[in-house]
Parts: sequence; C-alpha cells; structure tokens
Amino acid sequence: MSFGLCALVATIMVCASWILGPKNPTKTKLEIFETGNPPLGSLRGVRFPIKFYLTAILFIVFDIEVVFMYPWAVVFRQLGWAGLVEMAVFVAVLAVGLAYVWRVGALEWE
Repeated sequence: MSFGLCALVATIMVCASWILGPKNPTKTKLEIFETGNPPLGSLRGVRFPIKFYLTAILFIVFDIEVVFMYPWAVVFRQLGWAGLVEMAVFVAVLAVGLAYVWRVGALEWE
C-alpha cells in the first residue's frame, strides 16, 4: 500500500512537470553539456583512457566495503571479540588492497 502510494505520487509529479512545464527548446538548450566545455564533435570513435573506469571501479569497491562496516558497528557489542577480530581481518584485507592499488599507481591522476 505504502509503496503503491509513493509510486503514484512520483508518477503524478513527473507527469505534472512534463505537462505544466515550459516548452521552449532552443539550440543552446538542446546542446550537449559536458563540464562547461563546448563539444568538440562526435565521440563515437574516441576511446577514453582506462583510468576513468579504474577509478570508478575502485571507488565503488571501497565504498561498498565501508557500507559493510555500518551493520557491524550496530551489533558490535553482541559480536564480542570474535566480531572484532573478524572486522580487523576485513580491514586488513582492505588495507592490503589499497596499498597494492596505491603502489601500482592506480590512484595517480594526471
């Protein structure tokens, strides 16, 4: 019931903004905007350096690993020493991974 109501409200808001919103497309508004720089043409054949993807993947991996620490912190007292040791091993593995990534230069941005 609650999910259905939220979906209905979201749908009404999107439809209302589409119907009631101003429609004044100009050449400037329809132009692709990327970091404030004017577009240089088609990028269909251009390959991006792997650094972009590697940085994004590393961010996601370490971000998700930090998310796993929150539930552990909530039940920290119930887990006792075993939970503390397991989290220490978990953090140590993360530290080794971060040290490796740092050593190979994956965090260097040119």
